Amino acid sequence: MSDSPRSYLTSTNRQITVGAAQLGPIARDESRAEVVERLVDLLHQAAKFGCDLVVYPELALTTFFPRWWIEDPVELNSFYETEMPSPVVRPLFDEAARLGIGFCLGYAELTADGHRYNTYLLVDGEGKEVAKFRKVHIPGHETHEPQRPFQHLERAYFEPASETFRTWTAFRGEIGLALCNDRRWPETYRVMGLADVEMILIGYNTPIHYYPDPSQDFLAGFHNRLVMQAGAYQNGTFVVGVAKGGVEEGVESLAESCIIGPSGEVLAQAVTDADELVVSECNLNWCTAYKNTLYDFSRYRRPEMYKSISEQMPLIADEPQVELRYKE
Repeated sequence: MSDSPRSYLTSTNRQITVGAAQLGPIARDESRAEVVERLVDLLHQAAKFGCDLVVYPELALTTFFPRWWIEDPVELNSFYETEMPSPVVRPLFDEAARLGIGFCLGYAELTADGHRYNTYLLVDGEGKEVAKFRKVHIPGHETHEPQRPFQHLERAYFEPASETFRTWTAFRGEIGLALCNDRRWPETYRVMGLADVEMILIGYNTPIHYYPDPSQDFLAGFHNRLVMQAGAYQNGTFVVGVAKGGVEEGVESLAESCIIGPSGEVLAQAVTDADELVVSECNLNWCTAYKNTLYDFSRYRRPEMYKSISEQMPLIADEPQVELRYKE
């Protein structure tokens, strides 16, 4: 073996080409069929670049409906998927399988027994489900707050996942999934880091205006990159962050989709806030440089010193549990 500090990069072929398929705004009256056409167009672009995997944003099939207080349960239900793929989404699955490209798709899920989740689905190059992840950290508020310029009612419309973060063996490596607010929490990356994650896929819808503290608005892009770059570096993993950005129904949302290496460096980033494919070749062997040296968990980590992280929650101990407005 070569003495080169990057000899691990050529030890085995574990390189995949990833496309971060950013979406621009989706109008409230835009049909799923129209959105799926946009997703398929991005898939075709990805095929030209030789992508093995295409990553779409959170809630990629509809407008971001938690910005409205929706009284009518029929209207609310219209934003959820009761099966995946549904007939209208089937063309995406079929075309991806024809092209031999895997993908990750975010959507609102309504289960047969009435549970509502913000969900991320990972599909392989044959069109078969590999993994289903449900959002863990649900942000926003539960009650109608008409004084806001727009609302963020995820806590009214989704329940948090009961399963923890994990990885799945796919695309030549260990793949992890997360959604939007999950990316802000160090525990998200660390739990998957301890499972030897090599690539974390993250979809997000992030309004730039933050009503509880508008002083943070100008930092939206900085904070977005900060948490994902830190998570990548501290856990020796690639991170693929994919947005639905632009001005959607009068609300400006952050774009800046990017692919980050295990060094924490941004390898590629979107330059628009519209539909855009960002591509990078990712050699998963690169993760070894950080996992086995600087962050050698088994050698340097001291879990006995971190017990307070999971055993004590003094700042939020009295917070009420999330209660959905609509129950089946």
